[in-house]
Amino acid sequence: MLTHAQIWRAIDALAMQHHLSPSGLAKIAGLDPTTFNKSKRETASGKPRWPSTESLSKVLQATGSTLDQFVALVVNGGGTRIALQRIPLIGLAQAGSAGYFDDAGFPAGAGWEEIAFPEIGDAHVYALEITGQSMQPVYRDGDRIIVSPRANTRRGDRVVVKTTGGEVMAKHLARITMRKVELQSFNAQFEDRVLDLSKIAFIHRIIWASQ
Repeated sequence: MLTHAQIWRAIDALAMQHHLSPSGLAKIAGLDPTTFNKSKRETASGKPRWPSTESLSKVLQATGSTLDQFVALVVNGGGTRIALQRIPLIGLAQAGSAGYFDDAGFPAGAGWEEIAFPEIGDAHVYALEITGQSMQPVYRDGDRIIVSPRANTRRGDRVVVKTTGGEVMAKHLARITMRKVELQSFNAQFEDRVLDLSKIAFIHRIIWASQ
């Protein structure tokens, strides 16, 4: 029998595995930071309140975890370790330099460091480290974003874009057509961008951030 306590314990365990509080877990999934707070787990009358399937789906996507891994946390109370993979890491400012990506847009060459991340089934996933304040309040100096070249992108996603001229940027994907890509800046002090699709080397979706 699936219990209310098991589900919430699994959410807490998932947050701990990623060095996050429950509110931090909600935040990286794009949810209200209070979604997983203790006060939200029961109604005012004391009736158990269950997390929605939509919120669970967003959390799994944001952490790169599978449903099977979450079920293991439900069953074992957080005792099952998630399989890890080693993924390449460089600074976002470095990413535009020649030699870091191959013609297919996958990380290549020397100069990459490595970090551990839960296995997500994408051998080409990579990480970029944010520098500076230009992406506040979404990303801050020192944050690391995990990027999946194979993940499907759609309007509203946070993405990493590289131009054929070597410029690399992280933005919101506002709109994409047969000719243009419209990108929205995270920081209102920086202009949005509209780029010709022929000038885009790749667009990769950001799937997680260490905030």
